[in-house]
Amino acid sequence: MPTVLVIQPGDDDPLGRFDGWLEDRGVAIQTIRPYDDDAVPDQLTTDGLIVLGGDMSSNDDASYPWLEDIRVLLRDAARQEAPTLGICLGGQLLAQALGGSVVRGGTGVEAGLVTASATDEAPNDLLFNGIGPDYPVASMHGDVIEALPEGAVLLGTGATYPHQAFRAAPNAWGVQFHPEISPATYAEWAGAFHSTDADERTRVARGIDDLAAADPAVLETSALLAERFAGLVTDRSSQAGA
Repeated sequence: MPTVLVIQPGDDDPLGRFDGWLEDRGVAIQTIRPYDDDAVPDQLTTDGLIVLGGDMSSNDDASYPWLEDIRVLLRDAARQEAPTLGICLGGQLLAQALGGSVVRGGTGVEAGLVTASATDEAPNDLLFNGIGPDYPVASMHGDVIEALPEGAVLLGTGATYPHQAFRAAPNAWGVQFHPEISPATYAEWAGAFHSTDADERTRVARGIDDLAAADPAVLETSALLAERFAGLVTDRSSQAGA
């Protein structure tokens, strides 16, 4: 059976909706939770890899030394050209693993309903072709990708932060947004959000109603990304079997 390894860095950001979408396409899921002392392998032995989000910074290796273990695994997956998807923190770690950089966002937390815009490269991409020109996504992040790795292709951009979706290497994609979450998950995050910045608190709170109202459109894009990713994993599994 085609299998995806899922790295879940935070206990509040599980695979979410992607779980059902992948299983509906016949893809099995193995989950590693480094926050719960699961060891992160240095080599990928499954047919694909997903790295999820978390509330830590991708630059906080001092508190979370296993962040580098995830980067090592991401580099191996890229070397193998295995289907790989980094989501939010996972996308930032993918960028760092291959030579990009991540910093604190200059205009604060990007949260709630965000509009991503397809670049001219998106129509030629295996995951993002036909998505856009503009599409709504769910977002919650304070760090941002400052620079993509050399040779990476920008696939989706945004008004506040430009690196919303990218292809870092053949078959390796990163997104700054959260295609895996439901409005209910976002509402839980918003309820736990703390900031001394009143504008940030307002943006986060407003996102609860905005995402609930826009969910059908957000769901359409998210499901399509998951189904296409599942197809790539299945194809790789078939080729390995042959």
